[in-house]
Amino acid sequence: MMKHILVYGDSLSWGIIPNSRRRLSFNKRWPGVVENQLQGQGVNVRITENCLNGRRTVWSDPFKAGRDGSEGLAQLIEINSPLSLIVLLLGTNDFQVMHTNNAWMSAQGTVKLINIIRQAPIEPGMPVPDILVVAPPQMLAPKGPVAAKFEGAQRKCVGLADALKSVTEEQQVYFYNSADATEASRVDGIHLDEDQHQTLGLALADVLKCILELQE
Repeated sequence: MMKHILVYGDSLSWGIIPNSRRRLSFNKRWPGVVENQLQGQGVNVRITENCLNGRRTVWSDPFKAGRDGSEGLAQLIEINSPLSLIVLLLGTNDFQVMHTNNAWMSAQGTVKLINIIRQAPIEPGMPVPDILVVAPPQMLAPKGPVAAKFEGAQRKCVGLADALKSVTEEQQVYFYNSADATEASRVDGIHLDEDQHQTLGLALADVLKCILELQE
């Protein structure tokens, strides 16, 4: 039976190439690495990406429309159902310079997304999907074109992984800290380099395989 997984994220999952506006190919960004790895192990899985550069958990971008991750999420679940699992990897953009958020506030944004997923108007008989929250790697000092936009973000985001782990325990959803596999980009301090996508994808493939096996 096909396992359908939705990845809901931002530029770290979209696959932006640091210091550019270019994008890694599907096979080189971590969702593609996950799909290829699982399929190579005989897992019948399909990864659907919904990843938008600049997406926050629940805050708007004053300069670009549609970056509040809570808007339209319920309908997205309805569109893609039935789903076996949703992977949330968000939070990085909650700490852009125009926001005064701290780790606790960002984690509460993720709680709102979890509740939206659980209450989405899916068709009768379709399963409410499991949820895996992935904490982004700790940001480094931003460099290059993103430096002004992320000024101070490496300080504001301190404690995010711990805050996300706490709320996932409260909400009884799965959690993975991407810092266990990789650091943030060596190029811009914020995103993921190509080799880091590969490393994270292989790590998450193991995590997702375990979750899917528990569903059987």
